[in-house]
Amino acid sequence: MKPERTQLHWMYQQMLVSRFFEEAIEKIYMEGKSPAFNMAKGPIPGEMHLSNGQEPCAVGVCAHLAASDIVTATHRPHHIAIAKGVNLNEMAAEIFGKETGLSGGRGGHMHLFDGRVNFSCSGIIAQGMGPAVGAALSRKLQGKPGVAVAFLGEGAANQGAFHETLNLAAVWQLPVVFVIEDNAWGISVAKRQSTAVDRNDGRAAAYGMPGTFVPGNDPVAIFAAAGEAIDRARRGEGPSLIEIETYRLAGHFMGDAEGYRPEGEKEALQARDPIPAFRTLLLGEGALTEAEDQHLVQAARERVDAAIRFARDSAYPAPETALEKVFV
Repeated sequence: MKPERTQLHWMYQQMLVSRFFEEAIEKIYMEGKSPAFNMAKGPIPGEMHLSNGQEPCAVGVCAHLAASDIVTATHRPHHIAIAKGVNLNEMAAEIFGKETGLSGGRGGHMHLFDGRVNFSCSGIIAQGMGPAVGAALSRKLQGKPGVAVAFLGEGAANQGAFHETLNLAAVWQLPVVFVIEDNAWGISVAKRQSTAVDRNDGRAAAYGMPGTFVPGNDPVAIFAAAGEAIDRARRGEGPSLIEIETYRLAGHFMGDAEGYRPEGEKEALQARDPIPAFRTLLLGEGALTEAEDQHLVQAARERVDAAIRFARDSAYPAPETALEKVFV
């Protein structure tokens, strides 16, 4: 399964939007946090987890999904939210804690929710797996179409929820796909120090479902693997698991000194940045012209600039509304 030209352009542009968005967020996040770093200060307080480097995982999977399909994501969610079609203006406002945000500024960047496109994420490791399986079960019991996709990190594959949800998805033959974004680091712990197996796709066999490994952070290869798994789910043939080798180009969170990385690792990964690599591939294969590239880059920047302006210009929630919508 190969993406068509229009799909390649969509994938490339969504990767650009995600990267430009996070570059803007990264810069704004540091406002007011110097000379001494204090994550409570500035226009974006709290933790911030950037997904730069992992953009191929989102576009390769979400290219096959419709708004009616369900996606649950992790505490590193921006690239997935953008590829799933979450409203970027409202997403930016939510990150800024503004009343025009997706949840009125109450959720922040780790708790983005957009029911219009069936997207949610959570700061709890493996937390999104249960809701994804529940959503798939609901669709099956009601005889409704649609698939659920649960994104998780490789560290989440060692949580109890991972094994419980894979087991139930297989027992009930649910239309769900589990996508592991393996960036090799669970915060500061290397995968080889925490996980007994080299690759988590092999764990799928224990639950009677196909497991696929996609090396190299390759958006086209991810597209092919995801297309097969999602088509299988739509045909009623049950769940699948995909593990993607990807790379976290930044630290676990903003302010992470990254002293745990071996010398030269970060520089080597940055040299393999998937966005310029994808651009070079598309240009080399004639799937993208220089003029089209310039247009897609400009459109992505304009979209991000508009979202940041919207967030900055929006009002904060009134203090007297602090307890409203808490249980909605």
